[in-house]
Amino acid sequence: MTTEKFFKSNTALITLIAACGVVFISLGVRQTFGLFFNDFERDLEVSITLSGLAIGIQMLMWGLTGPIFGAIADRYGGHKAIMLAFIFYTLGIYFLYSGPNTGIFFQLDLGILVGIGLGGTAISIPMSIVGKHFPLSNRTIAMSFVTAVGSFGYFISPIFTNFSLANNGWINTLYYFVVFLLIGLVISYFVKSPSVSENLEKPSSQTTFQALSEAFKTKSYILLTSGFFVCGFHITLVGTHVPKYVIDRGLENWTAAAILSLIGLFNIFGSLLSGYLSTKISKKIILSSIYFLRGISIILFIFLPASNLNAFIFGASFGFLWLSTVPATSGIVAHLFGTKYLGLLYGIVFLSHQVGSFFGAYLGGLFHDLYGSYDYAWYLAIALSVFAAIIHLPIKEEAVLRLKTE
Repeated sequence: MTTEKFFKSNTALITLIAACGVVFISLGVRQTFGLFFNDFERDLEVSITLSGLAIGIQMLMWGLTGPIFGAIADRYGGHKAIMLAFIFYTLGIYFLYSGPNTGIFFQLDLGILVGIGLGGTAISIPMSIVGKHFPLSNRTIAMSFVTAVGSFGYFISPIFTNFSLANNGWINTLYYFVVFLLIGLVISYFVKSPSVSENLEKPSSQTTFQALSEAFKTKSYILLTSGFFVCGFHITLVGTHVPKYVIDRGLENWTAAAILSLIGLFNIFGSLLSGYLSTKISKKIILSSIYFLRGISIILFIFLPASNLNAFIFGASFGFLWLSTVPATSGIVAHLFGTKYLGLLYGIVFLSHQVGSFFGAYLGGLFHDLYGSYDYAWYLAIALSVFAAIIHLPIKEEAVLRLKTE
């Protein structure tokens, strides 16, 4: 009896390691912006609503440019798309650090430039490139490694940022972020798409337009895209506004940072478990369960008395469910349509995620400033959990007819 090799080529191994490094840096920096809100409000005169708007714009730009970077990666190579995106990301943080960074420039720096950078450096593009190097049997678990390492960035970065903000101030902290992003730019050179000889799928003559047409005629793809909107709403509402929320409820700044770190730590285990289970059981059942459990986690968090213990339980439980949707979601896209246009097609699914992220970031800040609390944002998040848990159930996890007959 022989066992299938996990890595089919050295390029697959190098690409996986480099992709992990890219998302570690990209997502690690992204996770901490909520910790800067009080500093931005004091020194830059940016209200919570305007900070939330900047994050919302960032999420939209991330989503809108994701398919573009995906198409660049599919056509010209993953490393070129990611390196280009890192340039935008670095410029956004640099201008936020050095100026101009007030008024409309705050939205340009943190919203547009950083958002464009995330479109190519964050989870979707590196993971789609990794997926091209692995067969269906190992693809989801390989992509879950990328998600898990990104989660470790989520864990480390809030700890570092909270320490640096207290000891060095927000300006120097952003300078350190610029250095980290330049390191990511170098690492991204090694996130290479497979060559023709390394490609694991049969060559296909399908055009980009045909791929898009096929996807949007597939009901399961539409359902998956609609459900991922909820994922974006959830994680951006939590990642952006939980620091302010727990402080409003009388807890300390370090508790807010601890929640974000716990989310990152426990998402490592959640992502790996999701990737493993996706090779054993239905991916749609995994996704439906994740969204339902997110709703339960939020209910307990907002209705139980405010305490460090309850805050930590929320960080751990929601963290376990944080990006565990990603391996299963991307795995379904690859299973339905193959990997030739995985960057583009998953990028479109991720655009829906980012539209949800915009509403999570902006409505959270708007409700807070209008009503003095985040309660209505949390109620909406709970209702969306129920919606997402239901909408994934009709998805059919089978390849389109084209792949069956090729």
